[in-house]
Amino acid sequence: MSPAQSGSSTAVGGRAGGNLRWGIAGLLGTGILINYFDRVNLSVAGTDLQHTLHLSSGELGILFSAFTWSYGLAQIPVGLLLDRIGVTWVVRIATLLWSAATFLTAAVSGLGLILVTRLLLGIAEAPGIVSSQKTTSYWFPRHERGLCTSAFDGAAKFSNVVGVPLMSLIVASLGWRAAFWFSGSLSLAFAIAYWLLYRNPRRLRETGRLSESEYRYITEGGAQDERSVPERQFAHFGRLLRNRKVWGLSLGFACYNYAFFMLLTWLPGYLEDQLHMSVLTGGLYAAVPWIVATLSDLLIGGLLVDRLIAAGRNPDRVRRSVLIGGMVVGLFVLGGATTHSPVLAVTFLSLGLGGLSASAPVGSSCVALIAPEGAVGAVGGILNFLSQLFVAAAPIVTGFLVDSTGSFAWGFVIAAVMVALGVACYLLVLGRIEQVPDSEVAVA
Repeated sequence: MSPAQSGSSTAVGGRAGGNLRWGIAGLLGTGILINYFDRVNLSVAGTDLQHTLHLSSGELGILFSAFTWSYGLAQIPVGLLLDRIGVTWVVRIATLLWSAATFLTAAVSGLGLILVTRLLLGIAEAPGIVSSQKTTSYWFPRHERGLCTSAFDGAAKFSNVVGVPLMSLIVASLGWRAAFWFSGSLSLAFAIAYWLLYRNPRRLRETGRLSESEYRYITEGGAQDERSVPERQFAHFGRLLRNRKVWGLSLGFACYNYAFFMLLTWLPGYLEDQLHMSVLTGGLYAAVPWIVATLSDLLIGGLLVDRLIAAGRNPDRVRRSVLIGGMVVGLFVLGGATTHSPVLAVTFLSLGLGGLSASAPVGSSCVALIAPEGAVGAVGGILNFLSQLFVAAAPIVTGFLVDSTGSFAWGFVIAAVMVALGVACYLLVLGRIEQVPDSEVAVA
């Protein structure tokens, strides 16, 4: 294994000579934050929408899930497209499309048309996470990818800290449609910002905006070449589909995502229906676990992991400890099934989400760490496609369990079982966190 692959590159102790890469991390985080506002707004508006359209909890669960159907199906094609033509133009077009889809959700009437706009939003937002993973592989040395990944992964959690109370206020004051007009406007503003600000590192080096020393710091630390594209891409992709390490990472991350999206979609409803809170009170209580999740994501899954690796600790051991340990702490989500006390419920869910969120950026950063040169999009597409199958199931399963039992208890039990399965996948299938050798995927 090369020094760059092990994370112990001499660049770890070197000087970057600039911080433009952290501006890119901030741009990625802003995009994912706004991206998740588009998902949070339906969760917050769900109860109001359910009463307006006379939907059952199961039907509302289907509406919650609709986004993930098209989002999941688009993951592998989008991943291959990102590997083929790069992130810049794919993300530019996608941001305009997801802005349009959000505006349309506010404009249309009826369950069928809202379902269509959510499907369109899923396609438009499909490049979001995998393009961020691929951008990280371009812009960051391997030993800094934890904090960069937590910048956009933590934004998904922070969207609930800001988004849930904000959308609750908008829905309570102006109605559910106003929440979509607001998030659509934010999406359009980000689309313009991305078109103006983002370029690949080699392009910015040529124009002088990226210093030569920072460019060397990035590339010598193990960043992938944005011009690299696998030959015979589809055959190469088939080899990745048969790789055990890819499956271990993808299955483990899918199990995490089941629990995460169960809480993302149903936490406001759980607080309002089972713990009898108002929309505004539930929004404020719901913000607490997401604050813990955001801090855990940034400070443990990002900053702590990178600091330990920079201090000379074994990169594989550090990442595996946080990846698996965070999932174990995530089992506290089971506490939501055992109490009717708002304070205890928020405490259990804060601990569970905190553990899951510490694990998440490590799992996401592993996409670029294990992917062969030029194949981050393909590995990210596999991981995100499988995750979306689990994500699509989470709100539907929970919704029908609530309909049949009158309680959210079994929803939390299933989420905890999925977390335990994720721990097993990381322990028994993933193995060492290291780049898949080219020999395992090379096509003759």
